[in-house]
Amino acid sequence: MGNLIEYVKALVYGIVEGITEFLPISSTGHMILLEKIMPFANVSGEFMEMFRVVIQLGAILAVCVLYFDKLNPFGKQKIEKAKAHTWKIWLKVVVGCIPAMICGLLLDEWFDANFYNEPTVAVTLILYGIFFLVLEKWNEKREFAITRFSQMSYLCAVLIGIFQVLAMIPGTSRSGATILGAMLLGVSREVAAEFSFFMAIPIMFGASLLKIVKFAVEGMVLTGTQIGILAVAMLSAFVVAVLAIKLLMNYIKGHDFKAFGVYRIVLGILVLIYFIAI
Repeated sequence: MGNLIEYVKALVYGIVEGITEFLPISSTGHMILLEKIMPFANVSGEFMEMFRVVIQLGAILAVCVLYFDKLNPFGKQKIEKAKAHTWKIWLKVVVGCIPAMICGLLLDEWFDANFYNEPTVAVTLILYGIFFLVLEKWNEKREFAITRFSQMSYLCAVLIGIFQVLAMIPGTSRSGATILGAMLLGVSREVAAEFSFFMAIPIMFGASLLKIVKFAVEGMVLTGTQIGILAVAMLSAFVVAVLAIKLLMNYIKGHDFKAFGVYRIVLGILVLIYFIAI
């Protein structure tokens, strides 16, 4: 019965991860809150540190599946021009990921030690919620200069990647930071969202590999229950992320990100109230 409860918790974690990973509302922030409300029983801090990152692989695989044709440069049905375009997308993704990769290798543990807490999550939720509202108000009076990937320069990709570094602070949202940065640079909502999805692939695979290696180097061994928890969480995150990505892309075809800004502000205020009260 005890293991069943842990698997149910893992299912909930996966659902929350699948919903929040690609929406600009901070998956890490939601994970911190979930850990306080519904913690796993009898797991080490080292396991949870690894779990928080590796669970995101399920959501990232959803991007690989949904955008396989667009991201596959070896497709037999693609003409040479289309293949070249796909390679350029990947080069821009790699270039955009360099800032986060460097900062992640150098500062990941420092950020975890100093910012992985409820007050930080509450403040960043509110702050970036306000940023979304202000930016979208500004967007009402301008046209996006970049509406296709072919119009995005490598410099633009690097600058978006620098914005992605901000997501190392929990509650910021990796997708939120990159989408905000991209729109500031004149990238349309659709292209900004997709580029954010694509940059998540190398970033999260790399981060997961680092966490798994660190877990192993520290002499930790996964139990059968822990393997089951990871599997359930990743599978549910994958399924829900597929739906979340489709819903988001359909939504932003006719709407802006103001609703997400309002959600962030409301959630941030509730988090502050909750943790002040307890």
